[in-house]
Amino acid sequence: MDIDYPFHFDSRGRTALADRDDHVRDMIEQLVFTNPGERVNRPDFGSGLLQLVFGPNSPELAATVQFTLQAALQRWLGDVIQVTDLEVTADDATLSISLTYLVTETGEERSATFARPV
Repeated sequence: MDIDYPFHFDSRGRTALADRDDHVRDMIEQLVFTNPGERVNRPDFGSGLLQLVFGPNSPELAATVQFTLQAALQRWLGDVIQVTDLEVTADDATLSISLTYLVTETGEERSATFARPV
């Protein structure tokens, strides 16, 4: 078991734990929504997504996010997951990320979706 993200306490007042699948998804979420420079000991960790959302929402923005996120996933989580499909779409005022990946440890395929208004 791993520590759940975001950090919180369970009903017993102890640190909440997550199973392996939830922990892997939590790591992906942290990577997606962390800006480079936010982590003191890893200043280049993150995808930069939140810096890009201040631009106008467009197919070009979606393509940029997809490219930078693919690189960040490979660099930081390449030993934990294998990305099988990554799709970033720009619809109205929302940027959506759909990710399908294999968990290296188990070989199981998982999906995750993240969305943020821009």
